[in-house]
Amino acid sequence: MADRVELPIGVAVRGNIEHRPERASPFKARVRWINPATKKRESVSESFATEDEAKAWISSMDNAAARGLSPQQAVVSLAEYGDANMELALRGLELKTRDPYMAGWRKRVVPTLGHIPVAMVTNGAADRAVMGWIADECSRSTVKNSLAVLVRVMEQAKRDGIVDRNPAQVRGWQQVFRQAEDELDDPRSLALPSWDVLTRLADALVAKSAGEFEGWGDVIKFMGCTAARIGEASGCRVKDIDTKSWIWNVRRQTTPGPGGLADRGTKSKRARDVPVIVEIRDMIERRISELDRDPEARLFTGPRGGRITTAVLRDATHWDEVVSDLGYEHLRRHDLRHTGITWLADAGVPVHVLRVIAGHGSLTTTQRYIHPDKQSITNAGDLLSVHLHAPRTPRLRVV
Repeated sequence: MADRVELPIGVAVRGNIEHRPERASPFKARVRWINPATKKRESVSESFATEDEAKAWISSMDNAAARGLSPQQAVVSLAEYGDANMELALRGLELKTRDPYMAGWRKRVVPTLGHIPVAMVTNGAADRAVMGWIADECSRSTVKNSLAVLVRVMEQAKRDGIVDRNPAQVRGWQQVFRQAEDELDDPRSLALPSWDVLTRLADALVAKSAGEFEGWGDVIKFMGCTAARIGEASGCRVKDIDTKSWIWNVRRQTTPGPGGLADRGTKSKRARDVPVIVEIRDMIERRISELDRDPEARLFTGPRGGRITTAVLRDATHWDEVVSDLGYEHLRRHDLRHTGITWLADAGVPVHVLRVIAGHGSLTTTQRYIHPDKQSITNAGDLLSVHLHAPRTPRLRVV
């Protein structure tokens, strides 16, 4: 980072955007300026997925130049800036506090926001990062420590003049965390009640999508019946499903990251086997045949062949409108996973097997789905009565 950051020089920059449709990030933004010390023309560029992002980047370069910062200083990434200035950012902290702060920096802040230029870290980006940590079921102290170190690093950037305010001041996350805890206390309450309801949801989402794309319904049924996260469904390849034993070997997930979507290991960092039930086997066979049984092909993609994310699915199917019309306003895409786990639990799958299928790191998480209803308790009492009154063969007493 030291080689890229220069002393503030206050230059006038000129920007332009080049559209390159063949690239994954097709909008290349570039700013140019004259170095007043060398009189040479210099430039810096960055590629973006949308034109609005490219325009925002050029605007940030203009603002940085107006505040007397060099363009190189404005585009240095958060990870580089934080690593180089961490001692300043954490000054005054006790050693016992530094360790959890640094763990939060390495394990959550850098993977989530580290690739973003410091000058472009917004309150919205910080807010989404924190909500993501909560969704990943991080503990309250983990979220607090990760946010605290981000706040300190951005406060140092403010002192350096790179930003004019601290965008990491996220409000209200504690309330969201409490809501998430309530959901985890009874996650089965978020599940759909039956296969018919899942099918009706899938059909309604297809009907609302552009061109009534059937693939949206397929992935909805797949997630509900396999208790899969949407990233795992997106990362599923043809070769991952054994159509003889009908077992899906879950070994990867597609997640956002620096440079766009990428395939990574599962959340638990371990592969797991999931049963593929009869209700969705014909659909899977059809999709595999349409893909010419190419083992490397993704089983589920969008209508243009792109990878699926929760945001893509929500927008393409008008999810919020559909679930509201069906009377399930609370339903999120992740609740399809809750649905699958709940159905498996209600079917009597032993908790230790359910844990493996769900990919839970802790048995405690799985046990939240094992809540017997009143009829189950009554049946248990009847079984005990039968047992107590059943005729028994006298035991032989060993002399």
